Amino acid sequence: MDLRFSEQDEEFRRELRSWLDANLPAEMREPAFWAGMSSDESFETRRAWEQRKAQAGFCGIQWPTEYGGRGGTPTMKAIYDEEMAKANAPSTVNPLGLAFLGPTVMAIGTDEQKRDIIKPLLHCETIWCQGFSEPGAGSDLAALQMRAEPQGEEYVLNGQKIWTTNAMHGDKIFTLARTSSPEGGKRHAGISMLLVDMHQPGVEARPLKQMTGASEFGEVFFTDATCPKDEILGGEGNGWATAMLLLSFERGSSAIGQYTEFRKMWGEVVKVAGAVDRDGRPASEDPVLRQELAAALVELECLKYHSWHVLTQTSNGKDLGFEASMTKIMWSETFRRVSDA
Repeated sequence: MDLRFSEQDEEFRRELRSWLDANLPAEMREPAFWAGMSSDESFETRRAWEQRKAQAGFCGIQWPTEYGGRGGTPTMKAIYDEEMAKANAPSTVNPLGLAFLGPTVMAIGTDEQKRDIIKPLLHCETIWCQGFSEPGAGSDLAALQMRAEPQGEEYVLNGQKIWTTNAMHGDKIFTLARTSSPEGGKRHAGISMLLVDMHQPGVEARPLKQMTGASEFGEVFFTDATCPKDEILGGEGNGWATAMLLLSFERGSSAIGQYTEFRKMWGEVVKVAGAVDRDGRPASEDPVLRQELAAALVELECLKYHSWHVLTQTSNGKDLGFEASMTKIMWSETFRRVSDA
């Protein structure tokens, strides 16, 4: 495991920091700036920021230059994630498009799909949603029921998706549907990934209200919605394989950015614990809370060094295998531990 960045990497870090200092307003780094905004105002402010980054060459860090990316290395992407977290920069409004769909289209998309999807995605002109989960098909995704029936040169879609991130702001959705019945009891067969326009009469997005009052997720209803037949990604009936390829781009990445963000969260919890009174003394002196904070810190450090290991492996062109799934589990469980502390 290599814990050092190259001089080229550090030069990129200096360039990025300099650009952030010059372009990220101080008020946008503070939670209070966003607290009084509506969901729509926050979204459009973040979209404008994302477009500014793209124009400066700070989106699609690992994407090939031929697709408008920077052509960077895995270590440059890790530095990007780390510095964005340190700067309290706004989160991306197009995470599913940038992390999942873009790389998948580059890998297996048709020439027309690459032309029509990648640049608008990179510049946040088109916001993408992911339509996988259904009310009866979450962890058991192969139980999905949404259908796409062929009709002339298009498919007619009927069904429902749920827990859809950015459903209320999405322009298009990459979604799984059954284009034919599974044969021989093979539930993964007959599934296709379709690229569907959400701005049509047959698509309705409804917000799912969270305890905070926000609506990060939504549910999407398809009622005789249509999708052209050339808007299938990966070929008809190959949706399951396409979905596994798409998800591999998340599981194959380092979690250094998440570690940096969670470490800052942990520091804030410690600060608050020192200022809050519990039974006549600072809460930070409570042995039970101290144990919880220590356990969270241990998990954070495990995540950090696992992320470095993943980064070393990917930088050397090695296949991560099951370790890719470990990264996803580790950062999500670490986030839960820090949040519960």
